[in-house]
Amino acid sequence: MKTFTLKTFFFLAFTLFTIHTASAQKTNQKAIIKTVLHCNHCKACETCGMKFKTEMLKIKGVRAYELDDENMTFTIFYNEKKTDLQTIKVAISKLGYDADEVKADPEAYESLDDCCKA
Repeated sequence: MKTFTLKTFFFLAFTLFTIHTASAQKTNQKAIIKTVLHCNHCKACETCGMKFKTEMLKIKGVRAYELDDENMTFTIFYNEKKTDLQTIKVAISKLGYDADEVKADPEAYESLDDCCKA
């Protein structure tokens, strides 16, 4: 019977770690979602900016996001095993903003500060 050497242990541990990391990376997705912003300070707005900071990362599966107010886009980094793009778009619409073809929820839009509405 062969003995289990330290070298063998490290080789197996490294192999398992590499396989796990490679499979985890396949679940991360990046999507760019077009929106409409009616002001040039939504990210800094006392109400809307805070809403982005607190609510966007509450969307299940969303790992990170960037709001580009100049180009009016959200770049979303998400785990496709936990959510899908349509679910994220609906969640953004519930914040009061358009998300590609999904229009802003009317009630959520009305709750935005006046400066952030058309």
